[in-house]
Amino acid sequence: METRLRIAVQSKGRLYDETMELLGEAGVKLTAVKRTLLVPSRNFPVELLFLRDDDIPHSVASGIADIGIVGLNEVMEKDADVEILKNLGFSRCRLSLAIPQRIEYNGLQWFNGRKIATSYPIILEKFLKENNISADIHVITGSVEIAPGIGLADAIFDIVSSGSTLVSNNLVEVEKVVESQAVLICSKKAQISTEKQAILNELMFRFDAVKAADGKKYILMNVPKDKLNDVLAELPGIKSPTILPLANDQWCSVHTVIEEKRFWEIIGRLRTAGAEGILALDIEKMII
Repeated sequence: METRLRIAVQSKGRLYDETMELLGEAGVKLTAVKRTLLVPSRNFPVELLFLRDDDIPHSVASGIADIGIVGLNEVMEKDADVEILKNLGFSRCRLSLAIPQRIEYNGLQWFNGRKIATSYPIILEKFLKENNISADIHVITGSVEIAPGIGLADAIFDIVSSGSTLVSNNLVEVEKVVESQAVLICSKKAQISTEKQAILNELMFRFDAVKAADGKKYILMNVPKDKLNDVLAELPGIKSPTILPLANDQWCSVHTVIEEKRFWEIIGRLRTAGAEGILALDIEKMII
């Protein structure tokens, strides 16, 4: 029987979508996943175990799954015996305290004696204790943001992404407590076999290649040789750029990688320095 690494992943939602995208970019192809708990890959020795996000940390800690992809917020809340192998950089959000917009906020002491609604009581209790705040924590598993509007709580502690949900419920974010993102976790105690460790190493290598290419552009340009040093001085590439000869021996071709967020800034300086015929390409994977 083929050895497969079992990965616990969220069964729906934004983290599910972005996890599937990452696995696809890493070359892991799956059979149909609709209404299926356990799904093997067609071309890579892994299988996905689809669970609720809050079940993933304990499933990994107990060895039901070898590794898991889940939000850091769930790892912290469940306090399971797991360790973080890698920050994956997607599904970013934060856990924050929010209060009604009409209320004047004067600092953390405002929460003393207040009732706070949340789905994350463990994280909230720890935060309040660290800051010497005494508040009543009211646990809600559904739509936390409606609690102040119906008189159930004075404030909320919940996930914030864009902040639009807070605005629509007349709330304002006043304290950011945890910055969260998707993380790759494994059990601190459960041991995986040598064969599964090799699969995990390959998977993490592929994840690194996908992540390294994120937000990068591969650029090629033609440069007169007498302007080469000026152009090279403007390049912040990951390593020394590649320089190739052209048919015209007075020119050369320069290839490098730059961050997309600085693209137009750098391109402007390269043109001024003498580069011509600049071509920018998307990067799917990058092995560093």
